[in-house]
Amino acid sequence: MPKVNKMMVMIVSVCVIAVSAIYYNYKFVRYDSDKIIFGATYMTMNNSFYKAITDEIEKQINDRGDILYTRDPALDAAKQNEQIDDLMELGIDVLIINPVDYSKVNDSLKRAKEKGIKIIVIDAQLDDDTIADTTVLSNNYDAGVQCAKDMMRNLASAKIVLLQHSAALSSVDRINGFLDTIKYNENYTVVAKEECLGQTEVAMPVLMDIIDKEIEFDVVMALNDPSALGALAAIKDKQIAHKVLVYGVDGSPDMKKLLIDSNEVQGTAAQSPSTMGAKAIEAAYAIVNEQAHEKSIVVPVALITKNNIGEYDISRWQ
Repeated sequence: MPKVNKMMVMIVSVCVIAVSAIYYNYKFVRYDSDKIIFGATYMTMNNSFYKAITDEIEKQINDRGDILYTRDPALDAAKQNEQIDDLMELGIDVLIINPVDYSKVNDSLKRAKEKGIKIIVIDAQLDDDTIADTTVLSNNYDAGVQCAKDMMRNLASAKIVLLQHSAALSSVDRINGFLDTIKYNENYTVVAKEECLGQTEVAMPVLMDIIDKEIEFDVVMALNDPSALGALAAIKDKQIAHKVLVYGVDGSPDMKKLLIDSNEVQGTAAQSPSTMGAKAIEAAYAIVNEQAHEKSIVVPVALITKNNIGEYDISRWQ
């Protein structure tokens, strides 16, 4: 073999060994044993609410010099399970999860727990509350209650459409809070309820279909602000002439701006993603350091309407 070819073979061999070593270290060895490594996977990042949560979490982790890996399963429970496995291979100490489906991630989380990984569940709880070390939630049931009470103050009777996401227990709690508040009053009737995954682009055609079926309604109770915005888009597109009270849950900048600039939105039960993120990371560090911590943290919500919108900063989340 010519000398130059031998040299090339040696160079290629060294490169292959070096790349393999880097890959092995990346995949199986902790980046820095002195740092706490966090993994986070949210049901979707196609929602500024989750971006606000992760911004707060990332800020606090960076301030402490630790490491955060963030993943987006895009509302796919199978993909979220794969992400949990991938994060475990990266050597995480703490997993922060907003579950796509309240039961379909249980097996993956149990495997993580067996490895000693601490589990922080945020915004949408699991059906097995023994898995999480801490669960951080808004008072989702009360969000539905507050929307229902405002509707009853404004309408003596109503025909109601529910836009829901039954795979997320946070959504289930909101809708149950709303329904429990009106269930003994025959003047308030649910005329349709549909799944929309909490997504604007799903909620819009869902409500358009309801309108096309000539189902009469004058209230939309949406599980969150993105689906409320989808409902508003459908009402505009179909040129509904009569007044429809549209409620969301979140207190997003988009909904607050509509409360200022238009009469299209009746109200939104405001969450505080920055508070939720801060409480989640505070609990995570307490757990890692074997300090006292709360098993369940519930963050209050507040209904925002035209009557009190002046008390809120419309440019950002709470």
